[in-house]
Amino acid sequence: MTTRKFPSAGFPPEGAHVPSRRTVLAATAGVTARLAVGTGANALGADDENSPARNPHDDRLRALIARMTPEEKVGQLFVMRVYGDSATDPDQADIDANLKEIGVRTAAELVEKYRVGGIIYFTWAHNTRDPRQIAELSNGIQRASLARRRGLPVLIATDQEHGAVCRIGRPATLFPGAMAMGAGGSPDDARTLGRLSGAELRAMGVRQDYSPDADVNVNPANPIIGVRSFGAAPDAVGTLVAAEVRGYQEAGVAATAKHFPGHGDTAVDSHTGFPVITHSRELWEKLDAVPFRAAIAAGVDSIMTAHIQFPALDASGDPATLSRPVLTGILRGELGYDGVVVTDSLGMEGVRTKYGDDRVPVLALKAGADQLLNPPTLDIAWNAVLKAVQNGELTESRLDESVLRILRLKSRLGLLDRPYVNAKDVGRVVGTAKHLAAADRIAERTTTLLVNEGGLLPLSPRTHGTVLVVGADPDSPSGTTGPPTGVLAAALTELGFTATALPTGTAPSAATVDKAVSAARAADAVIVGTYNVTSGGGQRQLVEQLVATGRPVVAVAMRNPYDVAQLAFVHACLATYSWTDVELRAAARVIAGRVAPRGRLPVPVQRADDPTRVLYPIGHGLTY
Repeated sequence: MTTRKFPSAGFPPEGAHVPSRRTVLAATAGVTARLAVGTGANALGADDENSPARNPHDDRLRALIARMTPEEKVGQLFVMRVYGDSATDPDQADIDANLKEIGVRTAAELVEKYRVGGIIYFTWAHNTRDPRQIAELSNGIQRASLARRRGLPVLIATDQEHGAVCRIGRPATLFPGAMAMGAGGSPDDARTLGRLSGAELRAMGVRQDYSPDADVNVNPANPIIGVRSFGAAPDAVGTLVAAEVRGYQEAGVAATAKHFPGHGDTAVDSHTGFPVITHSRELWEKLDAVPFRAAIAAGVDSIMTAHIQFPALDASGDPATLSRPVLTGILRGELGYDGVVVTDSLGMEGVRTKYGDDRVPVLALKAGADQLLNPPTLDIAWNAVLKAVQNGELTESRLDESVLRILRLKSRLGLLDRPYVNAKDVGRVVGTAKHLAAADRIAERTTTLLVNEGGLLPLSPRTHGTVLVVGADPDSPSGTTGPPTGVLAAALTELGFTATALPTGTAPSAATVDKAVSAARAADAVIVGTYNVTSGGGQRQLVEQLVATGRPVVAVAMRNPYDVAQLAFVHACLATYSWTDVELRAAARVIAGRVAPRGRLPVPVQRADDPTRVLYPIGHGLTY
């Protein structure tokens, strides 16, 4: 079949000029006027006794705060990791890890000792083994906290971004990641993702999700955001951020727009270094700020800070997380946000470079943060905040401001009245056939066909019955999907092909390449999954030699769509934006022609030989 351009609302026209990342705004259809500032719960001045926005329900919350000790108030500010799949009876290895890192044996002891207001779940901490276990862990944490005198429910959170960052895996429903959703360009799909994923999180006792990512990814070399962003066009990113926020919060889960004031243009990972953003204040207003304004207008419950230096916003050299000009001056003052501000993890190098672990949490609170996420050593951080209150560096009224915001959020989420979930019924909500089908349909609308020489795709089992699937098998984000080559081969086999998987890795050796080339000669077609291809790397050499066999070769860029710039010689190329099963199964259906490709690039792809020139602009996408 012949290919044609596939139009989609919200993207600039194909062929529009897209310059370097420093002037990325010209690549978009144009920036909308400044978005309206949110009202109600997010309106500045909601704490003011004389403010018309004051919520009468605050009186109940203020009464709770008045009965709390300084130690209990300090505890409410912390969101902490803890190892184990049970609040009271984790495995011995998890007990040992808790003792080493936190000085407690279990989640129940963590709550008892530090009165923490929140706990964050991680796959690697063994918190998320299956939905019923997660629900029971959540209930155990709530029981432990509520059993204490003046005990309050715990706000349980996780990073369920979908795509490249996902803490809870199958049998929960896994959706496409943000850049894939950007390729789909559908606010309705983004809202559906938030609503269905939020319903599943809430059923498991998770009431705060650190999603969506509101960064505008204008740097192809960004090592930490990349496909976690909806794209490079600020208006389009803002529209999808707002839609996903609304979906999550309709499901009764707090959404979190991150990473303020914008982490989309950095070549340094703030987990391991201290990035510097060199945007001007004017560019920040037109680029980075747009999605956060959209999130605030949508009523976002929480905003996460970035451990980045942004000299145009604060010339002190402090990370944004510790910057009063950024958090109080801009976020709360100029943008009018009075919801919960949560720091990114305080164990990351980006926030620890300039100050010690005892100063970071105190400075974050002085800057305007409310929740202090995952400090490396809780005892040091907790006692540092308490000491700052005792010596007057932090006033107790300053603590009360943050505790009130946190309790408002817990109240809106129903935690103060209904802290428990029904663990026995979790299967009626999590991973249902309806949710899984919705994820599949959404994924089909995100798969992007970048190249289709001679109308190679779709393939037919009648003409290309034997298919070899080679390529990278990166680790599953949730630990429950993949391996990608096997998933693609299995999906193609279900569609009538005889498909064989031959993993070749992200850095195939000469011997591995030779083995794949030999196998390719016996196949009718070759599918190769790529993962961050570089000009001199083994993946590029693999694809080049596969093409040299004369067999038709289809590349599937399983993470960054920028791979296509290194593969100018390939016959066809698809972008899936992530390597989890839902995206790869959708790619298989597109390859087989069961569905037409509909995705369009949400980022520009520069030429490999001249990065100042655009190979494929925002909005590029083929179909059949």
